[in-house]
Amino acid sequence: MHALQLLFRPSHVTLLLVLWLQLGTNKAQEDNRKVMIMDVEIPQTAKADEEVTLKLVVKTELRECMVVKSYLVSSRPVDGPFNYKFTACLCPDYPRTFFWDFQSNNTVTIATVVDVIRQLNICPNNKAVIPIEANRFHVLNTLWVY
Repeated sequence: MHALQLLFRPSHVTLLLVLWLQLGTNKAQEDNRKVMIMDVEIPQTAKADEEVTLKLVVKTELRECMVVKSYLVSSRPVDGPFNYKFTACLCPDYPRTFFWDFQSNNTVTIATVVDVIRQLNICPNNKAVIPIEANRFHVLNTLWVY
């Protein structure tokens, strides 16, 4: 009978092992992957009527692909290619780069926007996800025109 009691009695090693497994499991459940990483390159200053290039590199740390639409919004009207909207498939192993060339006569604040959308025939086999937390991401920049 005494031998059976020793078998059912937890040892210090067993308690430490259970504690370590619980801590490891809790840490493994954390998800720190970023849905969208946006790198925007635009000059800070420009001369009036000078052509400016805005470059956007979009990446994701998700394991799945997403259909994204990227576009620009400004505090003042800007015509031409500024209004182009790009739709593409964004996958973790294939970042996307978009360019806009435009001119402005006035200082303008520009929001570079990326929406995760539902659209067919963009990603291979129409396999894409839409994040639950957020589906619109943006970066603000100011172009000072002198």
